[in-house]
Amino acid sequence: MRKEASTVLYRTHRPKSFKEVRGQEHVVRVLESALESGRISHAYLFAGGRGTGKTTFARILARALKVSDKDLYEMDAASRTGVDDIRELREGVYVVPFESPYKCYIIDEAHMLSKSAWNALLKTLEEPPSHVLFILATTELDKVPDTIQSRCQVFRFTQPSREVLTDVVSDVAKKEKYTLERSAGELIALLAEGSFRDALSMLEKTFSVSKNKKISVAEVEIASGAPSGDVVRKIIEGITVRDSGVALSALHSATGGHMDMRVLTKLLIHRMRAVLLLRFAPDVAKHVAKEMTEADMELAERVAKNRGVTSDTLRALLEAYATMAYAALPHLPLELAIIDICAQGVAESQKTD
Repeated sequence: MRKEASTVLYRTHRPKSFKEVRGQEHVVRVLESALESGRISHAYLFAGGRGTGKTTFARILARALKVSDKDLYEMDAASRTGVDDIRELREGVYVVPFESPYKCYIIDEAHMLSKSAWNALLKTLEEPPSHVLFILATTELDKVPDTIQSRCQVFRFTQPSREVLTDVVSDVAKKEKYTLERSAGELIALLAEGSFRDALSMLEKTFSVSKNKKISVAEVEIASGAPSGDVVRKIIEGITVRDSGVALSALHSATGGHMDMRVLTKLLIHRMRAVLLLRFAPDVAKHVAKEMTEADMELAERVAKNRGVTSDTLRALLEAYATMAYAALPHLPLELAIIDICAQGVAESQKTD
């Protein structure tokens, strides 16, 4: 079995029990009930995005069933995709556990198995010995054959909300004797894109740049490579007054600093969303305010009074974000979006005049 010798944050603070799991309450509820009633399936399939806790949850389930390290086997299907690997596993399942009620096999990245490997596993998965438990984990459920899915209890792991991620990084920072500004935690949660592992990895990088164990937004920006709040605010101000020169100049300073354009665009989308919520749903905007610095919130409140910023503004930024992955120049979609937004605003104001 693979030993977890590393002391990186996402392993050190990995949940050890169902009680410690966050963001997957729907899975916890069902499996706790199954454990209480003794109705344990012979095969589970955990599907969800990377870093959502699938493998961690598999280990928790094995531990809850009193499976010892000697009877827990982990297989990374990304590196062991062939039929020979599955044949070796298939022969091993008939050997009784060393000291546990179950012999548990965790197959990570299960979608990477070859067609012949799936065929070799199918019969064993359908009629395994009573002492065997399979837990498959995948980020791409659609690549797992229907014949396999039908023989497993399938659980879909959802991406944790930004609030959950913020609470997790704040709690871990506290355990590590660091103080984390709420807005700094929110920025980490935003950049982590729904991954516990990415959030804690980013927090660990931020620890390395902190001089006094008091983590600020600026330190998160340095550690993550995210654009500074000043750059984001200047672009928003340029868009608000329909001055493409101001916005593009700020954008150019970001590209010169080798900033990640997708991160910059994501931050612009987040801020523009706050502007629209302040205008159309003030009660909802109160929750968004907790995710922003005072300077960002002050600007958002000011921009919300400018009727020139509309849902079309946010839609143009969303389209730019969607096309960045395959653009010839990563910053080009955002440049075009800024030019179009400002040109449209100027045209509309001339019509009014």
